[in-house]
Amino acid sequence: MKLPRRQFLHLAAGAAASPVLSQIALAQAYPTRPVRLIVGLAAGSGVDILARLIGQWLSERLGQPFVIENRPGAGTNIATETVVRSASDGHTLLVVTPANAINATLYDKLNFNFMRDIAPVASIARTPNVMVVNLSVPARSVPEFIAHAKANPGKLSMASGGTGTASHMAGELFKMMAGIDMVHVPYRGGGPALTDLLAGQVQVYFPTTTAAIEHIRGGRLRALAVTTATRSNALPDVPTAGDVVPGYEANVTDGIGVPKNTRPEIVDRLNKEINAGLADPNIKARLADLGAIALPGSPADFGKLIAEETEKWGKVVKFAGLKPE
Repeated sequence: MKLPRRQFLHLAAGAAASPVLSQIALAQAYPTRPVRLIVGLAAGSGVDILARLIGQWLSERLGQPFVIENRPGAGTNIATETVVRSASDGHTLLVVTPANAINATLYDKLNFNFMRDIAPVASIARTPNVMVVNLSVPARSVPEFIAHAKANPGKLSMASGGTGTASHMAGELFKMMAGIDMVHVPYRGGGPALTDLLAGQVQVYFPTTTAAIEHIRGGRLRALAVTTATRSNALPDVPTAGDVVPGYEANVTDGIGVPKNTRPEIVDRLNKEINAGLADPNIKARLADLGAIALPGSPADFGKLIAEETEKWGKVVKFAGLKPE
């Protein structure tokens, strides 16, 4: 039977629109079950705190639990590979950290290619690291610390949340540029590193302000410097390391990624909701209190930032001759 032209065009238009409508329906229905938010560092770390903050927001907005799953180890590679091997349906997300950019050069061989296998969704926040010391360390400023380290080469222990983590790289960059020798002591996450720093088992650490700020405010740790080019609003009395070591700067930017081939509608839905959270006055205030700055943007913006960080930290890894432990 030959269809009238008007009826044919109506049916054709409906057929063409159906994929679009189904994509919209898919995005509106997402998520259909609890979502895993994989964190490559231990509970209590700065990135873990941010993950729980944004995870709670997404749970409230999207009507399903966003469950934080800490999988520390291998410089966050265990967590990253977990997400890479997961179904690309938006129900397993990766909390992306500077370690992902660092590991591209630090490791000679990985079971994945981060830039190829993880699709960027959204950046969350940019946070300065802060140089903190145990109260037993006699130095009360960066110049005093450098003098103390040079007078005791190889005797000071520098904690990190693990080889190749942002805290490690901030410390290595400081060692190089200040010309001092300290022993690197990697931990399985920022929480254990802070515990041993507080106990005096190690002397110095470069965590994010998010992880250390309550200990600084409580007088349990001494902050010598922040690692950003300008002072932190959360720690206005703490100078920058660059005031003493010209050109020194290290930032931590965290965000969300998903397995490649995740549908664009799901990526866009997550991006939209995360950016809405970053605009929320309560979340902005909480981030500011932790020393972090909300960093909204598109998936493409976050992808560009990851590429720039990969190049920057790759140069530091090569210059320092760093190898995973």
